[in-house]
Amino acid sequence: MAEPLAARLAWNTRAFLMLAGMWVRVSWTYRASFLLMTLASVVITGIDFVAIMVMFTNVDSLGGFGLRDIAFLYGATAVCLGLADLVVGNVERLGRRIRLGSFDAMMVRPVGVLVQVCADEFAIRRLGRVAQGSLVLAWAITRVDVDWDPARVLVTVGMLVCGTLIFTGIFVLGASFQFLTTEGSEVANAFTYGGNAMTQYPLTIYPREVVRALTFLVPVAFVNWYPTLFVLDIPDPFGLPAALQLASPVAAVVVCALAALAWRTGVRRYRSTGS
Repeated sequence: MAEPLAARLAWNTRAFLMLAGMWVRVSWTYRASFLLMTLASVVITGIDFVAIMVMFTNVDSLGGFGLRDIAFLYGATAVCLGLADLVVGNVERLGRRIRLGSFDAMMVRPVGVLVQVCADEFAIRRLGRVAQGSLVLAWAITRVDVDWDPARVLVTVGMLVCGTLIFTGIFVLGASFQFLTTEGSEVANAFTYGGNAMTQYPLTIYPREVVRALTFLVPVAFVNWYPTLFVLDIPDPFGLPAALQLASPVAAVVVCALAALAWRTGVRRYRSTGS
């Protein structure tokens, strides 16, 4: 059982790289446009952090966190969302493909349907968000008062991996909802881009009920908040168990498992629109 699964995963990975590479070559044909759009992506996504910096010209801390600490939070969630958006962000267009009938054609090809949906119209310019977040995160890492022992380094790397997987799972869950209603993309955006917007700031600025919802209902708090508490050696301000600070891998597995189940269920129950 393991060998066929591994072979299928390898085949789908190669297929994704080939399809995405085709779209990259198409984008690179118009180099000036590609470079300008990538630069625009860096600038537009960077406006959020510029606003934070402007805010800190008038305050010393926000929710008990300084600029360097918030930069760490901001950079981490920006990188995670950027990577997830780069790889699977196109899945949010599923409703449009269903309405146009192009999803039907994908179902008869010898490549995983999810791979095709994600790779179709692959936009390498989305690396702009990743680049901008990486710059902020790198600056924060060099400024925060942290003794970078192996445990903290490992948690930081795990934060980026698990955070990316959590956003990936949420993207796919949101897209799966579009099998029921083809107009559900905005609902999904509320949890992906909306979750990113909320986790750019320390969760101490939100009520306890909101923090619990971001922990146990839509677990975007595991993207950066709990790992950051561990890295910066900050006790949980809400008195939640310290074990949550190391639970991002568990959250990532749960979200991805639910996403896989929802996607497979949606595909199996899909009925063509007849377009």
